[in-house]
Amino acid sequence: MNAAAAGAAGAGAEGGTGTGAGAGSGAGAPRRRGRPARTEAGSGPGARERILAAARAEFAERGYDKASIRAIARGADVDPALVHHYYGPKEQIFAAAIATDFAPALEAPDVVQAGGRDDLGERLTRFILGVWENPDTREQLLAIVRSAVANETAAAVFRDLVTTRLMARIAGELDIPDPKLRSELAAAHLVGVAMLRYVIKVEPLASADLEQVIAMVAPAVQRHLAGDA
Repeated sequence: MNAAAAGAAGAGAEGGTGTGAGAGSGAGAPRRRGRPARTEAGSGPGARERILAAARAEFAERGYDKASIRAIARGADVDPALVHHYYGPKEQIFAAAIATDFAPALEAPDVVQAGGRDDLGERLTRFILGVWENPDTREQLLAIVRSAVANETAAAVFRDLVTTRLMARIAGELDIPDPKLRSELAAAHLVGVAMLRYVIKVEPLASADLEQVIAMVAPAVQRHLAGDA
């Protein structure tokens, strides 16, 4: 009887040991909760560039209103926190995206500076309309315009970009009275032509020969920028 009791006790101890081992094993590998860790590729070199590229694509496809930080993060294969880390809130990454997309047009002040006063209007008109004529840059500009028209935050970001990095620089190149007002009037003329020709596509302007359009628009731009009567 004592042997049977000892056997039972041994079995119980053995069973208890097995249970304890199982519990110990579970304690050693607790179930992980929360956000999964980013992959090394997701947060490694090139992440900033991938985020910007994804943001440009997201804003171009969905516009400012419908674009989201999460969608941008998915497109770049990074955690949304990394988007905030590099670029801040949505309006700031939008500013970075449109600065890249609008970069060709931001070369306009260099065009103003590059030559003399006599053909200033023709040079600037040809340059701005040439940017719109290029299918690649035209699509980028159209995406920016759509966002700016539909959302006041996007419009404010775009307005700041145009004012500080385009119009102010052009005005700084003009040696005439009221350079800021004159540069804005010239821009208004060119933007109006671009909107009717490339965005709204009003005929016959939309299909008119580019050289004909430049020849008819440039004198007005010249009057604004050079102060010609």
